[in-house]
Amino acid sequence: MARHANYDWRLPDGPTVHYEAVQVAILMDIRDELQTLNRLLRCDNFIGIPNQLRRIATNTTKPRRKRKAAK
Repeated sequence: MARHANYDWRLPDGPTVHYEAVQVAILMDIRDELQTLNRLLRCDNFIGIPNQLRRIATNTTKPRRKRKAAK
């Protein structure tokens, strides 16, 4: 079976639509959404979130109290 990456399939318009055309249309919609997600997840801002959270956690933790020396 041949693969056509990002190929825009021409689907028939009209009052009656074949079941296969509906399946292809749904798969194209899913493909578009997945491509959008992949583009967003590769964004530098998204990838840098763990480092930002670590930095926030380090800057907001209370310093440890020093123990009093025993007499």
